[in-house]
Amino acid sequence: MREKQLTPLVVGIALLGTSHCLPAADPAHPDQPIVSPAESISRLREGNGRFSAGNLQHPHESRDERTYMASNSYENTGMIFLGTTAAQAAKRRAELTKSQHPFAIIVSCSDSRVPPEIVFDQGLGDLFVLRVAGNVINDESLGSIEYAVDHLAVRLIVVLGHQRCGAVKAAKETIAAKGVAPAHIQSLVAAIKPAVESTLNGDLDATIKANVKDVVDALRSSTPILKGKVDAGDVQVIGGYYSLDTGAVTFLDKK
Repeated sequence: MREKQLTPLVVGIALLGTSHCLPAADPAHPDQPIVSPAESISRLREGNGRFSAGNLQHPHESRDERTYMASNSYENTGMIFLGTTAAQAAKRRAELTKSQHPFAIIVSCSDSRVPPEIVFDQGLGDLFVLRVAGNVINDESLGSIEYAVDHLAVRLIVVLGHQRCGAVKAAKETIAAKGVAPAHIQSLVAAIKPAVESTLNGDLDATIKANVKDVVDALRSSTPILKGKVDAGDVQVIGGYYSLDTGAVTFLDKK
């Protein structure tokens, strides 16, 4: 498989924070609103822009529940928090007891520094997230993705790699030493191996991005459900790279 200052302040205002048009419904899923891949990418870009600039909106959460934590833990960070009110958050939770309508699937690393909901400044019910070290996929991952695509009508899949990924680094070092990683960690090494072998003369970043591309390519063709929808233009699969240094996500491939 060849794959690829703001003044420190907590702002106490309510902000619904959406200018997007209401999504259309999918004829095959009348209860599921459809958000196009282009619109989904736009939402992710906007959210990550807020995150990297320190202007977090935290949609669908309660501002009141965060006020003490934010004012004490983040008072020197320069971040502004534009959150929803407690009543709005409660309404959102109530809506989600009936159904979920995520607009994007994020396949990301388990690294604690890269939580997609925070990195993209999204809230409850917005993202369908799968996290495995090295952002690799297996049968269970594919089943989860197929479910979100086929039953929740999600139209965008993002494979999110990140700077200084420990899983990719471990795979590079293990393969270079012709060694075997302990226990189940070897399964991660095996999954990342194609990216390592295709970037033998490259640095860690090159391998991280090659691994993202490998997973993107695999998702585009790995199962009849996904391949059919990708070929028909109904689903888009792209890669992303998160910078630990800047907090910014760069989309690698918008094919």
